[in-house]
Parts: sequence; C-alpha cells; structure tokens
Amino acid sequence: MIRVIIQPRDGIKPLLEGVRRAKESVEIVIYRLDRLEIEQELKAAAVRGVAVHALVSYTNRGDEAKDVRKLAARLGEAGVKVSQTADDFIRYHNKMMVVDRREFYLLTFNYTFLDIHHSRSLGIITDEREVVEEAARLFAADAERRPYQPGHPTLIVSPERARAQISDFIRGAQRQLLIYDGKLNDARILRLLQDRARAGVEVKIIGATDRRAKGLAVQTMPLLHLHAQAIIRDGEELFLGSQSLRKAELDERREVGMLIRDPEAVRHISVIFELDWGDIVVP
Repeated sequence: MIRVIIQPRDGIKPLLEGVRRAKESVEIVIYRLDRLEIEQELKAAAVRGVAVHALVSYTNRGDEAKDVRKLAARLGEAGVKVSQTADDFIRYHNKMMVVDRREFYLLTFNYTFLDIHHSRSLGIITDEREVVEEAARLFAADAERRPYQPGHPTLIVSPERARAQISDFIRGAQRQLLIYDGKLNDARILRLLQDRARAGVEVKIIGATDRRAKGLAVQTMPLLHLHAQAIIRDGEELFLGSQSLRKAELDERREVGMLIRDPEAVRHISVIFELDWGDIVVP
C-alpha cells in the first residue's frame, strides 16, 4: 500500500493520525518543526507508553539552531528519546518517520506551517515491509552514529549512492520526464536532462534551474511556494525525496528519497503536476 500526501491539500492530518495510531514506536527525523500539534502528539505518544525516538538535526544555524535545541529539550522532558545528528555531513536534511516499524512516511516537506499549508509539497506513506525495515535500519544507524550501508534498492540515500541511482533513473526515460525541483543546478544532472531532451524525451520542470538549462522547458510554481522534489518518468515510475538535484544534496548531505512504481501513486502526482504546469493550482 502506498498513500500519497499532497500539500497544502492534505495538511497536517496524515502526520497527526500516524502518531496517534502508534502502539509501540515512533522514529522521526526532525530538521525543522514549528507545528505545535505535532510536538504535542509526539509528547502524548510518549506519555501513553509509545517508544518515541526523535533524531534532531543540529546542523542548522542561528535562530533555527536555537529553536531546534529548545524543541529537543521540551521533547526530552516529556519522555521522548532525543538523539543528535552527527557532524559527518554538512547537513541532515531528510524528512522521514517510521511508525511501529510497520509504516514509513517519506516527506519532501518539513513539519512547518509554511511547508504544510502554503507550499506544493509531497509525501508518501508505505507499509511495504522491506522498505520500512530499510528505513528503520537507516534511522538506527544515524541515531547511533554508525556507518550506513545501503540495502534495499528502492530507498535512495544521499550521499551514499543517490547520484548514481537518480542519474540512472533519468537516463532510462524514453518518452517524458516531469520534474518538481526549485534548485536544479547540478551540472552533470543538467547534461543528462539535455541529452534526454535531444533524444526526443519531453522534459518539463516546475521550479528553477540556472542558465545552463538550455533546451529544457522550465516554469515557476504558480501561486504556492515550492518544496517538492520529484521526477515522474514515462508516466510509470516516480522518484520522490528530500534531495534537490544539486551537488550538495546529492553528494554532501543526508537526504532520503524513494523510487515508486505504484500506478495509482504515479498517476496521482502526474495529474497534480500537469495541473500545476497549466496554472490550475490544486489548493
């Protein structure tokens, strides 16, 4: 089962329901969080005996760093186990949650008012056992500051092998690539996209690139802030994750994405993309 989250349409409800359903454990990576309801649900879960473990990113700067430290202290006082991200990468930027080791939430958005209510953001919820287990293994490695060795090929983890996997995904396009990305500026990825365009593949990008993106159809996200990173290939497969297609997020930061072949999930996000492309924004 794969369930798609479309923001701002779906709002905070899927996240709150996920934490409320937890009976045994919640493992959550937090980069930014300003929605009090999510903080309260995590605390409530800990109070009712759920083993809540928050891996909090301390690689923010300035006021964001102060805010996340205050959040970590509040969670710890409520009985949530709090771990701090290591200094291995320039940033831990992934957004994921594992509930009861049975459901995996992969998000392109932070737990913030802007990302949830005023941005085109995406997420998925899956109960595919092997994917859930791999996500839990990644969480444990990062929480315990151990090296992570990629396992399941569906999960795309930066920096270990994201560049190679995403490049192969793009290279395999035969007809069409629909891309959400507000920061697409990696030179090698741009060359790949241009190669596919010259081969007759339709390439449409909602977001922003740099001046090297010649021969590609690019337009900005209408009305909403863009905080989605996704690639739909040939209407049949989908990459969705926290990594934009730029060097830092492919090679230097902890980011997590996923390859999805569920027909309904791919169709759902394809429809949203085409509506956004035509400036028919689904709120």
